[in-house]
Amino acid sequence: MMRSEPTQPMSENIHKSVAVVGGGVAGMSAACALAEAGFRVTLIERRGYLGGRASSYLHPGVNEVIDNCQHVLFGCCTNLPAFYRRVGVANQVLWTTEMTMIEPGGRRSLLGPSPLPAPLHGFPRLLAAQAFSLADKLSLARAFTAVMRGDHGNPQENLGSWLRRHKQTQGALDRFWRLVIASALNAEIEEIAVPYATKVVRELFMNSLFAGAMGMSKLPLSDLYANVPEYLLQRGGKLLLQTNVESAEWDANDSKWVVRMRGQTADVRSDFLVLAVPFEGLQKLLRMLPASPRAEQLAAQIESHTHWPICSVHLWFDREITDLDHAVLLDREIHWLYNQSKLQGRSGHYIELVVSATRRFAALPRDEAIQLAIAELKEFFPAAHTATLVKAALIKEVRATFGVPPGIDAARPAADEAPWPNSFLAGDWIATGWPSTMESAARSGHLAAEALCKAAGRPQAFLVPDLQPRGLMRFLT
Repeated sequence: MMRSEPTQPMSENIHKSVAVVGGGVAGMSAACALAEAGFRVTLIERRGYLGGRASSYLHPGVNEVIDNCQHVLFGCCTNLPAFYRRVGVANQVLWTTEMTMIEPGGRRSLLGPSPLPAPLHGFPRLLAAQAFSLADKLSLARAFTAVMRGDHGNPQENLGSWLRRHKQTQGALDRFWRLVIASALNAEIEEIAVPYATKVVRELFMNSLFAGAMGMSKLPLSDLYANVPEYLLQRGGKLLLQTNVESAEWDANDSKWVVRMRGQTADVRSDFLVLAVPFEGLQKLLRMLPASPRAEQLAAQIESHTHWPICSVHLWFDREITDLDHAVLLDREIHWLYNQSKLQGRSGHYIELVVSATRRFAALPRDEAIQLAIAELKEFFPAAHTATLVKAALIKEVRATFGVPPGIDAARPAADEAPWPNSFLAGDWIATGWPSTMESAARSGHLAAEALCKAAGRPQAFLVPDLQPRGLMRFLT
């Protein structure tokens, strides 16, 4: 069972104030948790909308509201659903436990759970999957067995090396490790630290039936956050959009943070400061924050991080090309299909294609990328040959995720390791134990809120523990 979140604000904190810089998932989860705890929260976001890299907007080229990229959550996520429950939108997530893999030509394989106890629940459909040869299945079983026996890899070893040690076939590499695992972590297998990959395997395919369930928003992403402003307002807080932080200074005489914002006549004065921004955002903010040796150390940690892009191709047809809600597409540049007409109840016949873990596709010109995606789509769905394309959009999120190469954990500071007084860090890139995901962002916000409450002398628990293994996995971890 998940731990229930606090429901009553702590009146002792009501006079204490917090400035949260950054309105992405990390900033929102921290702000809402702290508002619930009784702090007066000011959430500051430089854009005109909430969500950061997990948001939606009106695309002028197609006159449609689209997500900057399809984001999903999994059953093993605990803190992102907790944030959704807090702001009242948990019922806006569509859950499924099945995944359809499609080969060029249209042959399908269905992965999903069976009545067997974990970690055996997924094996019957994996063994029946035509997308994998017998040799592929044996090699995957060998790797899964190694994970179950505790071979989670050395943090200094890359996934490619680990896979070679466990003698993975080319089919297993291309259709499972490079597609499912590498795209989940959004990086090439040679640039992934093994513990992050084995964590994905354990969480999604072994620990329990629900842990591997996939959740997709029924709404455009920014609509999920529509309740956040009112949530803060009802608890004495406020939201400042389209507000750029110019500087943040610590007033030692008054023990307050003074946050100055471009074009604003009034400063935000607060007892505490939460910096809930991506690593490149914090890199820019460091120049506007007090100098200190520990700030130089933080800057050095940030230098170790790199970005990986995710691209999405949005297509509107004059007719339906598939009745599937979503699918995994094998052996081509495009990896995932999401039928937004079905998932979000959108008008028309709206298909989103996602390409992750590749810089090659991100480098293509717009028209070339769209034409390549359409040509490949036709290899999977014959109906696309006779459908007419009505309009199309290409989104390149060049800073979609941070990489998780060997040794990256040393560059991930904890929430309470900000170099200044009464300040805390949040963001998917800090030390959460998770890769670059919305779950990591939500966890970071809850970690920052916990650290702040502790510093204020009023400890509270917001971090929701990981789901516990079920079935036989209870005895294998």
